[in-house]
Amino acid sequence: MEAGHDGVHSHPLHIYLVVDSIHPMETLPVRDQLLQHAQTLLMTRGYNGFSYRDLAALVDVKTSSIHYYFPAKDDLVLEAVRLYSSKTLSAMRHIDASLPPETKLKRYADQFGALMGDGDRICLCGMLAADITSLPDNVRHAVQAFFEASEAWLAKVLAEGMKQGTLHVSGNIECAARSLFAAFQGSVLASRLFQSKARLRDVVNALKSK
Repeated sequence: MEAGHDGVHSHPLHIYLVVDSIHPMETLPVRDQLLQHAQTLLMTRGYNGFSYRDLAALVDVKTSSIHYYFPAKDDLVLEAVRLYSSKTLSAMRHIDASLPPETKLKRYADQFGALMGDGDRICLCGMLAADITSLPDNVRHAVQAFFEASEAWLAKVLAEGMKQGTLHVSGNIECAARSLFAAFQGSVLASRLFQSKARLRDVVNALKSK
């Protein structure tokens, strides 16, 4: 405490910055912000549902800045698919291998549910599959690779469950895995429509042996 010129003691001034109020995305490099927003837009609006102008408004940059990182929209979408696929498939593959098959499927369904956010999103690659006629070949191939990797993992889980007698699988395992993945994709659409993630759990419950 110090005395001022008038003899009155004054207190030092402390200034506190509230850093928690800063949105995490604002601290990311512009390129990363563009990719994060692009993924959200793809999951909510689809390939044809947004433009660089929409993206520029979200990141608060000029469209020319977006072209610097991604000269064409196809470049942006391809990188968004790669980033989404890498993260999503990594989470899938990190499901504990020692868990019972039916529990693995439940964890997988939970991951699908988490992708929905507040219920307004669907799987990015599932959304793009609906826009197949608009996709360039490289993006289409990346989406196909995501589907194939997901189906291959599901096939292993189904085979394990069938061997243990805990999952009911009819016919060829690979065909069943493709059908199951399609069911998960469809359940996300229905979940968004009805604002309920319960339909994801219905897919898993339908496979359990009585």
